[in-house]
Amino acid sequence: MPINMGNQGNLLSRMDRKLGKYAIRNLMTIIVAGMGIVFLLDLFSSGFGLSSYLAFSKPDILRGQIWRIVTFAFIPPPSSLLFILFSLYFYWLLGSALKNEWGAFKFNIFYFCGMLGTVIAGLITGYATNFFLNMSLFFAFAILFPHFELRLFFFIPIEVRYLAYLNAAYFVYLLVVNPWPGRVALVVSLLNIALFFGGDVINRIKQARRRAEWKRNFR
Repeated sequence: MPINMGNQGNLLSRMDRKLGKYAIRNLMTIIVAGMGIVFLLDLFSSGFGLSSYLAFSKPDILRGQIWRIVTFAFIPPPSSLLFILFSLYFYWLLGSALKNEWGAFKFNIFYFCGMLGTVIAGLITGYATNFFLNMSLFFAFAILFPHFELRLFFFIPIEVRYLAYLNAAYFVYLLVVNPWPGRVALVVSLLNIALFFGGDVINRIKQARRRAEWKRNFR
């Protein structure tokens, strides 16, 4: 079912017409390439962990290392060499699909809103990670393309919406078991989902209520 972004979509469309020329056209390619470079440098460097100089750290940011509010996005997920290839390709696939659906400008807004939420949460709580930010890409993809088939473990076909349900359940679990900094980081980093899809969700709830009322009235 197509997503109607309502007023948000109209506002973004007007902004796109005025500011779209400033959008980063290959944003996800840059992010993925950066994560790959950081992974390789961490892997093959002897005693030098580049990630430790790029990761979000509130004390270091307050001491002047302001690049960390951007470079945390380039921290690769902890994994083996084989799995990192799959992870980076998957992130690139998600980002490219969203960019092709929305256009470069709207995708930039989506990603940078997630980054901004993550940074704000980190400056408040002292904890921030790009994991939830990258998962917001997955949730957005699942909302737009719920019937897209992925190959679980490379050979089991499964629609992406079912994986989204599992990940949503995992996020609820994290909200229960995580300390409050982790909870804040999770919730705030997903504000881009609320910005882009919240209006549509509200409209669907209203439609469901109207259908239920109509059925009650005509029983």
